[in-house]
Amino acid sequence: MILVTGNHNKLKEFENILGMKLEHSEIDLDEIQSIEVREVAEHKAKQAFDILKQPVIVDDTGLYFEEFNGFPGALVKFLIKKVSLDKICSLIKVNRRAVAITCISYCDGKEVKSFIGETDGEIINSPRGSNGFGWDPIFMPKGYDKTFAELDSETKTNNFMRKEAVEKLKSFIFDKKR
Repeated sequence: MILVTGNHNKLKEFENILGMKLEHSEIDLDEIQSIEVREVAEHKAKQAFDILKQPVIVDDTGLYFEEFNGFPGALVKFLIKKVSLDKICSLIKVNRRAVAITCISYCDGKEVKSFIGETDGEIINSPRGSNGFGWDPIFMPKGYDKTFAELDSETKTNNFMRKEAVEKLKSFIFDKKR
């Protein structure tokens, strides 16, 4: 099984959660335009399997702003490329609640299975912190007074949406081996 990602931070998080080294590939995949992480991850998993011809896992994470009815979701990475994190924070005027959702999709050529993890939180007024990647400086998980970018990597890896999704994947893999 190969983890398909070009993001070495994601690779480290997966390996830390699973407690093992993973084979990975940095192939370029088409990313369909959808705010739904499940649709994006499943499409990429099917495409990755077609290219590599062996079981693959692919993940996609989105950030869903309640004030914008779920936008940007899986499109958050594109929003960040065009608009600064400061600007994103300033766009939200009333309802700062957000949910971070990770979808991990597994494809073996016969089936596609998806595993979801969610973390509730809020978008803060301005970016803080230098750890992590992407939108980590603007998302503060519920129950914490720090953004993902202010948390140490062990706390982030062991408590939130990617951990939840990877644990579901892990259960599926072990059940499949029985």
